[in-house]
Amino acid sequence: MMRTHFDEAFLENSTETLRAIAHPIRIAIIDLLHTHGRLSVTDIFKKLKIEQAIASHHLRILKNQDVVDVQRDGKNSFYALAKPEYYEFVQTLAKVL
Repeated sequence: MMRTHFDEAFLENSTETLRAIAHPIRIAIIDLLHTHGRLSVTDIFKKLKIEQAIASHHLRILKNQDVVDVQRDGKNSFYALAKPEYYEFVQTLAKVL
């Protein structure tokens, strides 16, 4: 293992989270959820002007890495950022790039 202050589990989890975030649509979703708080899949695909299936695919990736939380309300699923720090991370990227 490489020499680092971080343990292997942290390094693996960090890499997977970064991979989940590292897509233009997913970064846009994080931005939308930060701005609006809680949105349905319909809200998201309409605001991003993408197909519903594409929005659902990207939301599933973010959900699987615990970047977003999902709550069911009848037939609808509503998404929100799991932690506000995910938006702060995207803001930091914007500053660095």
